Amino acid sequence: MMDFLNLILEPLQDVLLKFKEFVPNLLAMLVILALGILLAKVLRAVLVKFLVAVKFDNWSDRMGFTTLMRKGDLWVKPSIVIGAIVFWMLIIVTLMVGLSALKVAAIDNLVEQFFSYLPRVFSAAVILVVGYVVAGFISRGVLIAAANGGYHYAKLLAEAVRVLLMVMILAMVMEQLQIATNIVLAAFSIVFGGIVIALAIAFGVGGISAAKRIIERELTEELPEKAPDDIEHI
Repeated sequence: MMDFLNLILEPLQDVLLKFKEFVPNLLAMLVILALGILLAKVLRAVLVKFLVAVKFDNWSDRMGFTTLMRKGDLWVKPSIVIGAIVFWMLIIVTLMVGLSALKVAAIDNLVEQFFSYLPRVFSAAVILVVGYVVAGFISRGVLIAAANGGYHYAKLLAEAVRVLLMVMILAMVMEQLQIATNIVLAAFSIVFGGIVIALAIAFGVGGISAAKRIIERELTEELPEKAPDDIEHI
């Protein structure tokens, strides 16, 4: 009878012992989460006030970020969006740190993979933001140059340049995140090549008359410059 009771009680004792060891870890996780959430809220408030002070919203309007947000049905100020992004990033980091405090092997592996992948996410976000700004700057420059040159399709050309640059930037972002690298490179090659061919065909078909006028103008300018015939006929 005692052997039977020991057979039942020993697993219960082991569970109770493990639970006693787990409780401090659980309390540590809860403390980390509480402090992390509080710190994230404070940093969000400070960051939003700093962005407002340096007129980040006005800069976003000039760079076109506000217009992009409106197209995505996001009707808040860019400074608030940046504050929200930072807030949730801190919440995710706090959650990972809190889970690691539980000292569970499976969770520790997950946390380790998350922190090893985090630099890639950050660099991909930087590439996307900087690439968007550069693409808008180059597109605006092409639009101004083409409009000053008298091209009728200046806006279309500038938009095509912007689309090509954004396709290249998105491919760089996907490659940085290591999301189906081979498929992304193949898709980028196909899409980029297709856009270039389409633009070449469109330019060739639409520029026939313009090329004809340029050639005719060059020919008419060269004809009077030919040397006169010096042979005297008898």
